Amino acid sequence: MLVRLPPLIRTVPLFLALAAPAAATGEPFSARDIQTEIIGKRIYLAAPLGGEFPLNYRRSGVVDGSGEALGLGRFIQPTDSGKWWIRGNRLCQQFTTWYKGAPMCFELYRTGDKTLKWIRDNGQTGTARIGGEI
Repeated sequence: MLVRLPPLIRTVPLFLALAAPAAATGEPFSARDIQTEIIGKRIYLAAPLGGEFPLNYRRSGVVDGSGEALGLGRFIQPTDSGKWWIRGNRLCQQFTTWYKGAPMCFELYRTGDKTLKWIRDNGQTGTARIGGEI
């Protein structure tokens, strides 16, 4: 037997599905937030298979990182460095060899006191933890 639901009840799941991503995103970082809360700190990117990948955003404009603790040396050069800059309200970076040296920018969203979500300009997303001063 087919049961027909009232129109309002049929739209609730759709509304929740559309509302969930916005609620999970959090407050966006401004250029000033990036400068004061990211630059000069070690940022730990959550690795898909567990662990964290540290990146150092140095005040000199250099970004460097190491995936040695995650065993990335089997797949890519385990350490690299490059440059970072802020464009609008996005954090941008370009490494020497990682990602074939292609520049990329990220929107950052606060998800907790020391946690954030990032959205790369190609649509990829992830999470990170803000560490201490470097």
